[in-house]
Amino acid sequence: QVQLAESGGTLVQTGNSLRLSCAASGHQIFNYNMAWFRRTPKKEREFVAGITWEGAAISYADSVRGRFTISKNNVEKTLYLQMNSLKPEDTAVYYCAADLMRLPYPRQRAEDYDYWGQGTQVTVAT
Repeated sequence: QVQLAESGGTLVQTGNSLRLSCAASGHQIFNYNMAWFRRTPKKEREFVAGITWEGAAISYADSVRGRFTISKNNVEKTLYLQMNSLKPEDTAVYYCAADLMRLPYPRQRAEDYDYWGQGTQVTVAT
């Protein structure tokens, strides 16, 4: 069993940076592909970024590529999302998720993920 807990969400100004963390407990996150999703009133669980269990493959949504960076620290059991050059359209509840299928690439559909955190709110003010 895996428990995930996001933190780091807050209110920031346009252009600022923010780092989200996702602490895992109950099992080594090294064993799972992980991803960040976000939810807005208009979009349900949109893929943001994903990383394979060993970190060999990473993918990003087009909307965040070049601005966001996903990483994981297997010793600390923590997944990160570094978000730079934030825009108002990045405003969302951000979730981390774990995928039990150890594919060589991170999947991008929310329904493929087995464990979810409770989410953390990021608000980017204009």
